[in-house]
Amino acid sequence: MQVKKSEYLEKIRPTAKKLVERLCEKYEYCSLLGSDSESVSYRVSSTGISIVPSDVHNKRGFVIRVFDKSGQAEYSFNSLSEELIPDILKNVEEAVRLYEGENIGIPEDKPLTFDKSSQYEVAPKELGEEKIIEKLTGIRKAGMEKSEKLVDCICGFGYRKYSDIFISRNRDLTQNVMWANAMVGAVAKDGENIRQGYKGYSVSGGAEVLDELDGGLNLAVDAALELLTAEPITPGTYECICEPEVTGMIVHEAFGHGVEMDMFAKDRALAKNYIGKQVASPLVTMHDSPSAVSQTATYFFDDEGEEAHDTLVIDKGILKGGFCDAKSALWLDFHSTGNGRRESYERKAYTRMTNTYFLGGNDKVEDMIASVKYGFLLSNPSSGMEDPKNWGIQMMVSMAKEIKDGKLTGKVFAPIVMTGYVPDLLKSITMMSETCELCGTGMCGKGYKEWVKVSDGGPYIKAKISLG
Repeated sequence: MQVKKSEYLEKIRPTAKKLVERLCEKYEYCSLLGSDSESVSYRVSSTGISIVPSDVHNKRGFVIRVFDKSGQAEYSFNSLSEELIPDILKNVEEAVRLYEGENIGIPEDKPLTFDKSSQYEVAPKELGEEKIIEKLTGIRKAGMEKSEKLVDCICGFGYRKYSDIFISRNRDLTQNVMWANAMVGAVAKDGENIRQGYKGYSVSGGAEVLDELDGGLNLAVDAALELLTAEPITPGTYECICEPEVTGMIVHEAFGHGVEMDMFAKDRALAKNYIGKQVASPLVTMHDSPSAVSQTATYFFDDEGEEAHDTLVIDKGILKGGFCDAKSALWLDFHSTGNGRRESYERKAYTRMTNTYFLGGNDKVEDMIASVKYGFLLSNPSSGMEDPKNWGIQMMVSMAKEIKDGKLTGKVFAPIVMTGYVPDLLKSITMMSETCELCGTGMCGKGYKEWVKVSDGGPYIKAKISLG
């Protein structure tokens, strides 16, 4: 089924067009983005049941953007009517005066019109709060029965449904999109030792993702129980097999942020100097795309009215380029790749990742493990930090499973810190599995704020990685 349009935006569209027409009389470029978004999170745990609307994504409003030879500016507001148009025009004019002299060019505005919707199987609102909580409660109960060492089982579900309209002199775009997440976490205790296992799922779709939790429950419980036996690792550089979610964190933290081209404009990314050069193993091909795959960061146009593109970042180890928003494109004399994204209509657009991933290879996972003399299978990523200026990385994974003479020994180490220099890590990749998976259960901040939905992933990879 297709995600339905916002009745509010459809009703206000004629007024929005009239406002843009008035702006076009004065400014060389003008656009209006209207957004109507709803988002709710559900959680069941030992502390009870919570149903919480999202502070970030439960919003409705508009943002105007204008450019001309005297400057450029944005103005956001949450109410629009014909009676308010004169006041809005006045406020835009005052905003432009603040940026007079900042003429960086005029964004492209090639003619484009479409109305597109993503697909879903089960609408969360139609399923209803009662059945969602019933499903999560049932999963939690089944988890708590699996071991006496379990002290809690946390189950969650969340979704966002949003509609956008984008109107400029030459564009009239509509998109209606929904994504959803589900997760199960298990907390195990043995004396003073407390460990947690986790498994998350995500879709470009709706509440059908809840069906994945039955399979994820065993994975989360097993991980928590295994971690109770974990030992500290001896720091060193090892042959490692990374599960797809760990690969995704490497893609996102180790390289994704480094090719956000607003960092090029600010001279804060080393990747700027490596276009056309080898930065990874010839096995590595990397994409960022809201359109080539279906995940939580899938959309039809970005928050600047640019149609969604598939961007080839690395091609067989060679850095081909990055991705950017419209303003960075003007600074760099480049073209927008459709990666201009806002936390909400109230916030600025920045260059942001979407669905970012490595393509799969030709190897089988069992053959990859069999090729390791001594090393580890890394799983359950938790957090990461990147340094685009120097290409340093630091990432955390919850578990390293020991591999000896090509076989998993059953011995587990935790917690694990992965560090290194990005090109060294990527150039060390020698095997990549046929299996390729993306997950979008998390959010990405620009620095410490400006949160947007992303997904990342890839195949299992074999590489040399410094662990501590």
